[in-house]
Amino acid sequence: MSRVPDNPAGTASRPPLAPPTAVLAAVGVHLPERTVDVREAERALAARNPGAAPRVPMVSRLTGVRQVHVLPDDWDASDLAVAAAEKLLATEGLATDDVDLLLFASASQDMVEPATSHIVAAKLGVRAPVMDVKNACNSVLNAIEVAEALIGTGRYATVLIASGEAPSRAVRWDVPDRATYLLSAPGYTMSDAGAAVLVRRATAVEAEARDADGVPAPRGILASAFGAESTHWDVGMLPGGGTAHPRDLERTYFEIDGSRLRDAFLALGPGVVLDALGRAGLGWDDVALVAVHQVAVAYLDDVHAALGLPTGRTLVTVADHGNVASATLPLQLATAIETGRVGPGDVVVLVGLAGGISIGATVVRL
Repeated sequence: MSRVPDNPAGTASRPPLAPPTAVLAAVGVHLPERTVDVREAERALAARNPGAAPRVPMVSRLTGVRQVHVLPDDWDASDLAVAAAEKLLATEGLATDDVDLLLFASASQDMVEPATSHIVAAKLGVRAPVMDVKNACNSVLNAIEVAEALIGTGRYATVLIASGEAPSRAVRWDVPDRATYLLSAPGYTMSDAGAAVLVRRATAVEAEARDADGVPAPRGILASAFGAESTHWDVGMLPGGGTAHPRDLERTYFEIDGSRLRDAFLALGPGVVLDALGRAGLGWDDVALVAVHQVAVAYLDDVHAALGLPTGRTLVTVADHGNVASATLPLQLATAIETGRVGPGDVVVLVGLAGGISIGATVVRL
């Protein structure tokens, strides 16, 4: 992201386009108990691949990622999604019959066919319509967009978004040369997690809510904006399994050019995020938390500089939990709620960054 101009979104630029039709009502996360120390994993990698991988743990040093989660050997991405969804439904006191639509939103998937949402629904006992929403690390954020739109049409009232991210299954630990190591290195911070988000129709009371001073403060999804620069699709890939490489086992691992990917993200600029904030009629002073996709601790400095964020508005999760792909934003939101960092009435901005490459921002009042 390039640096934001002076006076960024400091005051409301325009009123909300319309009262919110949907509420982000609940979020749940499942983190596998098994963890791996990234430094130790890098040392084992160097011993296993002498000359190809550096003996010094470079990835952990450069990214600040200390450990990652790894799903059980007999679990799939759907199991992670089910674990998070079951936790959410139990906490909210909901039955599977209360779900009108189930969206599986994840970069990971159990298999090419059928849609993993069918597998999640079968394991949960949900008999509602299902579909997959897939856009790399923005999958959950795009699923929230889809859920809000469908609720707005009146088609559904309660949408359950379930995500199961299992990128550890696509990390390469046998690297024949330094070039292969460099393409594989970003994968060593990849981490497994499940997430679930409940989006439901806003009530009239929520849509027309006001704060203590009588100023309109509707609860719900206030605004969103999305963008993409798809010419950069090849900077981060998992090529195997599709029509391009249907049976090439060598292409079933992550191939990520870390420096090109960072440059591509920086080139996106802050416009999409500021647009979403402006559509909500808000400025940074109104925002309690900015949840942003995280691949490295140091990258958050770029985000703060680009958006002109006051200090203390973000929450670091990547150091202790790794890059959990599209489960990152639910993880940060759940952590902030559980620790009392945010609560009812607070405004949260969800900022997604994903391979492809794409960017998205959603403004929510809890």
